[in-house]
Amino acid sequence: MAKYPNSRGNYHNRNQGPKGLRRNDRIRAAEVRVIGPEGTNIGVMPPKKALELAKKVGLDLIEVSPAARPPVCRILDFGKFLYEESKKAKDTKQHSTKMKEVKFRVSIGSHDFETKLRRAENFLHHGNKVKLTLQFRGRENEHRELGFNRVNLAKDELAGVSTADSPPRLVGRQVTAILSPLPEGKRKLKFNRPDVELDTSEDHDDDDFEVEEESDS
Repeated sequence: MAKYPNSRGNYHNRNQGPKGLRRNDRIRAAEVRVIGPEGTNIGVMPPKKALELAKKVGLDLIEVSPAARPPVCRILDFGKFLYEESKKAKDTKQHSTKMKEVKFRVSIGSHDFETKLRRAENFLHHGNKVKLTLQFRGRENEHRELGFNRVNLAKDELAGVSTADSPPRLVGRQVTAILSPLPEGKRKLKFNRPDVELDTSEDHDDDDFEVEEESDS
């Protein structure tokens, strides 16, 4: 039998594993549906009989669907099962979409605005979601439509690589919009080259946000 990380050499040690995962003698259901090592449906039977079948081939009985009626168990090598599940979890984590934030103000200059767009496009090009955040300062609160216009302009400029999850909305003194990347084959870059690397630096320009002191009252 092939060896895998976490695989146990002795059968009686194989009941150890992640919390909540029942296997072998810990399976308490009156009956279980058993799936064989090759994925075939062996049938419904008492777990004691299913465990005997697993022991005959030197494998484990693992409860993979406890909520099913009856619960579904598979005859597998427990070490191999843990190894494959850890690989799945790792792959899912690596491919999960991350949220990046790009911040700017109403009065941002055209060159700096393009820099922000290039940064946002970079994130989207690499499959990340982007949160556009515009914060009002002082009298800018009196002309909030300018903030919405600025965020909508940014959204339109990034339409080649993204789609908006919803229209920009006002949250306190900020206008925000969430952009999701288009499918990889449909992304058309406007501010970056196709071979651009992912920008991992933080977006924290000193002039982006006004630091407000908290009042004691």
